[in-house]
Amino acid sequence: MKEISEERILVTGASRGIGLAIARHMLAKGAHLVLHYHSTAESVESLQNEYGRDKVAIVRANLEQAEQTAKMFVEASEYFGGLDTVVINAGVFEPCSIDTAWEKWFKSWQRTIRVNLDSAGILTRLCLGHFRKKNQGRLIYIGSRAAIRGETQEYLAYAASKGGLTSLAKSVARSFGRYNIKSFVIAPGFTRTDMAMEAIANIGEEQVLENLALNELTTPEDIAPLVSFIASGQMDHATGTTIDLNAGSHIR
Repeated sequence: MKEISEERILVTGASRGIGLAIARHMLAKGAHLVLHYHSTAESVESLQNEYGRDKVAIVRANLEQAEQTAKMFVEASEYFGGLDTVVINAGVFEPCSIDTAWEKWFKSWQRTIRVNLDSAGILTRLCLGHFRKKNQGRLIYIGSRAAIRGETQEYLAYAASKGGLTSLAKSVARSFGRYNIKSFVIAPGFTRTDMAMEAIANIGEEQVLENLALNELTTPEDIAPLVSFIASGQMDHATGTTIDLNAGSHIR
């Protein structure tokens, strides 16, 4: 059975939530990780202290900034002599009603697109060049059910960004499979993270739970094992797939 013990993996947005859970799970399986963060390094530094610098490297970047995003990838690709898998997880989920003043609404739209989609496009382009040279690689995108079913009017930018991300991943799978490059999307619904809990609190957790087929919210720890499994290569022939992982709140 394939494992990830020798895999070299970059995880963006690894300081909390889904990214942190992915990092913990992969490290427990023996992977070599480059962990990206933006503002708070405490959790990734803790993992580095626990597993050592021969297993964990840390990179910082504001993914709103194209130059920082590109520089971060170059640094990440050098730590362990290359990358085998890149997990594009970092993102923002900020509400902004269409009744908000135009300038504020558009600023929120632009920030969401820059972080959630533009940075993913930059990283994808750099990954493809890197992977094509070695004739193999995997991209795993953390998307959203919003790309499939849409979202409420406060999250138009978020849904649009995740729709773009999903189409990007499919295009990578179709166009670069000949180079042994695989691409996947995991599409969660509401997940018990700090980022989502503010929205859940506004809606009401009881109402959110009523929309699930299961009796509890998805957690980051529910998502992490699937990411590790994909990174192991055992799902390579499902390249281009979007995998719903949303407690049955949206079933296709």
